[in-house]
Amino acid sequence: MKLVVFGLTVSSSWGNGHATHWRALCRALAELGHHVVFFERDVPYYAEHRDLSELPGHDLRLYASWDAVRGDAGKALTDADVAMVTSYCPDADAAATEVLQSRATVRAFYDLDTPVTLARLDAGEHVDYLPSAGLGGFDLVLSFTGGLALDTLRQRLGAKRVAPLYGCVDPDVHRPETPRPEFVADLSYLGTYAQDRQAKLDRLLLGAARQRPDKRFLIGGSQYPASFTWLPNLYYVRHVAPQDHAAFFSSARLTLNVTRGAMASMGWCPSGRLFEAAACGTPIVTDAWEGLDAFFQPGLEVILAHDTADILAALDLGDDVRRGIGLAARERTLACHTGMQRARDLEAALAGVLASTRALCPDEAPVPVPRETVHTSIAR
Repeated sequence: MKLVVFGLTVSSSWGNGHATHWRALCRALAELGHHVVFFERDVPYYAEHRDLSELPGHDLRLYASWDAVRGDAGKALTDADVAMVTSYCPDADAAATEVLQSRATVRAFYDLDTPVTLARLDAGEHVDYLPSAGLGGFDLVLSFTGGLALDTLRQRLGAKRVAPLYGCVDPDVHRPETPRPEFVADLSYLGTYAQDRQAKLDRLLLGAARQRPDKRFLIGGSQYPASFTWLPNLYYVRHVAPQDHAAFFSSARLTLNVTRGAMASMGWCPSGRLFEAAACGTPIVTDAWEGLDAFFQPGLEVILAHDTADILAALDLGDDVRRGIGLAARERTLACHTGMQRARDLEAALAGVLASTRALCPDEAPVPVPRETVHTSIAR
């Protein structure tokens, strides 16, 4: 299949979680014989932190403005099997118009930020990447978040057919590595600053750092404000490039996952970082949210933390216990949460749309179904 995608970014992982997800997914799609044309607006803040210049097996098209790329976008869509717009695409409205007017077999919208989207709507904000008419014009709406979010996309935004397409990891990129001195820590945390998870970060990471001055704590990520509380035993790496993520996770005795407020409230919201850390075999301490046990089994594959005391208890676990938890999470990730698994999930979702179309229009010529379509199960 040829997939034409109008997205946020795949070329820069700075300050966003879209890029590494798309890279893992695109690599798997290429292995399955599919071709992606990814349109990305070339904005200064991503250009300054670009860590990928080409998308192997695919076509990355950086553009300066929508007016400058409109013609190329139209040409790319003429023979597209799948045409897709994603959340936070800076030209989503214009791109959606082109997609919905195209002759692509499947016209899709992929919300990689569903809880944030719905929270902004609840707050009365204008969500500029949503078409003004809602999502009813698309054949398929994909969501990075499952559970209640899928019903809400149908009921509130008119989505006709919805399917989850969760985060994933490339196991050839994220795997156990030799620890590096600059990333060594008793507890690490990798994530862009977000106000709606700051209270949890303060309670879990900073709270433990205050009570364990003999331990080394490490934060990696961008956009932390000057007012952020730093402690003598809390170290900071401003940006950890994707090629360094595996070393970052592998260098810590434990790593922390903290979910953004809107996502935790809605549930079924595993972050890409959760899968990255697990693929490295690093024991994960995570906040709790509905649906977590469908991805990892608490107590056996991840450690739950509600407060500072839980973090302190995790820090006191023996090395054998910690290693066992990390290895179990890695095994689960390699079985259920790789880019290849998500590529097959995408094939299955697209095949469902095609099957539905043929059922409604039996006299039309058959549309090729994605080869090797496999339905996968998140839970064991």
